[in-house]
Amino acid sequence: MCFNNAFYAVTEKRKQVVNEEKSAISNLYQPIVSVTTKKSDNNVTITVSDNGNGIPQKIVDKIFQPFFTTKPTGQGTGLGLSLSYDIIKAHGGEIKVESKEEEGTGFIIQLPVV
Repeated sequence: MCFNNAFYAVTEKRKQVVNEEKSAISNLYQPIVSVTTKKSDNNVTITVSDNGNGIPQKIVDKIFQPFFTTKPTGQGTGLGLSLSYDIIKAHGGEIKVESKEEEGTGFIIQLPVV
């Protein structure tokens, strides 16, 4: 689900830049979604990051709640991050979000090594 949200975020930012600038955007904004992994002795960390619009600080605490969505009606149910959170917790893991408005978002998933 983190991937879907990241792709949605960079697509929306690209649309915003096109609408604001009304010019070739190749030099203005390049959408980036990245995935990194890191293994330590006790866990694996997976980070999914994007350079989209970011998540407003006032709603960051709500994004893992069931049925909470920032997408327009009909484009999201608000279940993806909630279900991801529950699945990760059920496996003894943790998911965190780091976001800056206008700069992007990163989801950090830590899972124990079995």
